[in-house]
Amino acid sequence: MPELPEVETVANGVHERVHGRRILSVWTSGKPQTFKSPETEIAATLTGATIDSVRRVGKTIVMTVNRSASPQAEFLIHLGMTGRLLVSPPDVPLPPHTHAVLSLGGAPGKTAHRELRFVDPRRFGRLSIHQANASQPATDNLQPASPYTGPGREPLSISLEDFIALFRGRKTPIKAALLNQSLLHGVGNIYADESLFRAGIHPLRPAGRLSAGQYAALREAVIGALLAGIDARGATIDDYRHLDGVEGSFQDQFLVYGRAGEPCVRCAGTIVKMVVAGRGTYVCERCQPRPRRRRGAGRG
Repeated sequence: MPELPEVETVANGVHERVHGRRILSVWTSGKPQTFKSPETEIAATLTGATIDSVRRVGKTIVMTVNRSASPQAEFLIHLGMTGRLLVSPPDVPLPPHTHAVLSLGGAPGKTAHRELRFVDPRRFGRLSIHQANASQPATDNLQPASPYTGPGREPLSISLEDFIALFRGRKTPIKAALLNQSLLHGVGNIYADESLFRAGIHPLRPAGRLSAGQYAALREAVIGALLAGIDARGATIDDYRHLDGVEGSFQDQFLVYGRAGEPCVRCAGTIVKMVVAGRGTYVCERCQPRPRRRRGAGRG
């Protein structure tokens, strides 16, 4: 599943190509798994609107559209496992498994008439509309009254104090806590493993039992791993491609993920694979010491 760097790469590419364009029409496939909002609501909200911006929130792509005499609305696109966004000329044949097509008019500096297409073979992606809160009118600068902020905190900008507060007192393994999108949104399996290795923290260590120094190191490691992923335009290990169809390259920089049985880049010990929170997890147990079992644990 695309994680924060992959979604950031796609969102930036889409924004560059479509912002300022007017949505002339909307076609949807009728496959119910793909739509969290009714297809009629999606079409009614988007048709005739102008695309103000496309940005990432967690693992969600958020398209803000401006409608005359109405508050702004947001079109939410979650790529799921195999979802892709394509910006194509209208005469290019639709790929198989296309579930939505936005026909776009021209804009200053942009070639007229393009289509934004959502393609998803496995149909785990989701499309929905987020409306501004009707009880909070849009501000004078036409920004939405209640913009979509996602389920958790933004890992690239969270303060150390707030980062520690997310995990304090939690008994769940720190790997599971990093994957909890209601805490930090956008961190998935790859970047959790890479971050924990960078910070020297075992994925089974209870999230609430890190030292102040470990929390600080982990926050910096999460930010560092995500920024490296963004610089590499994501990691391609399955279906992910960025908007131009090119693979990301962060997989060439993996320190532990997917490297079971290989030597650790730091200590030359062997990378092992285990299951944590139901996910395949890669760790060097020399560089990331396994937590000691607490005295009396497991006794009846």
